[in-house]
Amino acid sequence: MVDPMGLALDAARDAAEDGEVPVGAVLVRDGTVLATGRNRPRRDSDPTAHAEIVAIRAAALALGSDRLPGCDLYVTLEPCAMCAGAISFARIRRLYFGAPDPKGGAVEHGPRFFAQPTCHHAPEAYGGLREAESAALLRSFFAERR
Repeated sequence: MVDPMGLALDAARDAAEDGEVPVGAVLVRDGTVLATGRNRPRRDSDPTAHAEIVAIRAAALALGSDRLPGCDLYVTLEPCAMCAGAISFARIRRLYFGAPDPKGGAVEHGPRFFAQPTCHHAPEAYGGLREAESAALLRSFFAERR
């Protein structure tokens, strides 16, 4: 059986090794991994290259559709507003995330994107999946840079 959050954490570690903020994402449908993504804005010179966006783009391309119904997204950090918007537009069924993000998160914090009346599609959202491991990875990354 595949462990999507484990794969997302592996992707986050890969991002950290490349000097990117360690966030990883995995998109799954019917138990099959469709795509993985990791933060790579510096590598790609693209401020939109967050792990979630990278995974959504890859899955949409693989499926030949801009909508991903029946798909579940696993990400190591609470998505920001940009990523929450992409999750909504992609019609992702469920979102599972690890660490909360009180500063930049937009699911349980900040704008609470999916609770807004202007949000066309809100996935089921579950935070705290492997939270300690996700948070430790982020803390370690930023501690090394201080």
